[in-house]
Amino acid sequence: MSRPRRNVNFYDGLTGAHLGGVRQNGSITNANFFHMLMDVLLEADGIISIDHRGTGQRMPMNTDRLAEGDYDIFCPRGGIRLTEENFVRRVYSRSRSSRENSFRDSVRARDGKCVLTGVVNNGASEGMWTGFEAAHIFPLERRELWRQCNFDRLITRPGRNPINSVQNGMLVSSSVHRLFDSFLISVNPDDCYKITDFAQNNWQADGRVLDIVCLNPNNPDRVADDLLRWHFRQSVLANMKEAGEPIFEHDFPPGTDMVKEILQGPFPAERMELELFSRLQSTPQENDDESAY
Repeated sequence: MSRPRRNVNFYDGLTGAHLGGVRQNGSITNANFFHMLMDVLLEADGIISIDHRGTGQRMPMNTDRLAEGDYDIFCPRGGIRLTEENFVRRVYSRSRSSRENSFRDSVRARDGKCVLTGVVNNGASEGMWTGFEAAHIFPLERRELWRQCNFDRLITRPGRNPINSVQNGMLVSSSVHRLFDSFLISVNPDDCYKITDFAQNNWQADGRVLDIVCLNPNNPDRVADDLLRWHFRQSVLANMKEAGEPIFEHDFPPGTDMVKEILQGPFPAERMELELFSRLQSTPQENDDESAY
């Protein structure tokens, strides 16, 4: 599947080359757009300027809503180039084994609601969690990358396996979980934890703020800011760079030849490897997380 249709596109002002774009649902400000370009997407020889093609006006770096349309980017002191960095692909994952039970239970106990949409689980006191899932911010199937980045250092209460810490998790609705794992919705911890929906905003989360239940500074199990920052960076790369990255299909009804569809889809070898690793998580092992819950 392709990324959502964009209503903002940006170009090299000197060459006219298309550099990328984004779907603006209302939450992206001029300042957000500038930082997405300068901090993630572009390598420039100096400070850039951004002109709106439709009006010819220079975009101010303020908190006004980014106007839809086409933008030309200039660098008076030299050139601009797209970053060579690519986003980290992941697959939709759910708890499949007893070793993830403590992660799931810890996230449920801390959050009690979808922290992206604000929908409260009124059945929590009765042990009903249908429609709510514990999502990993950094994917389990990328353990080797976790080790390479030394992300253990981000977890203040790691337990036996830091990647399964409650600090690497959030409770979200089942539908939003798939969007989150596809980098179609994300949280910017550097903009007051504002949520950006890069898709069609079907769940009305765009522009909301991540719920305080998982951010309480007095709670040692609060979500790790640097992991949110990592996820937001991946979302910008996946959705805004060039034509955008394809989205993996995850809806395989009974009788579907899942392997065949994966092999006919984008990046088949890498996806098969990720799916295999994800399923290996079902091997029974002792619980990894030792958080307070």
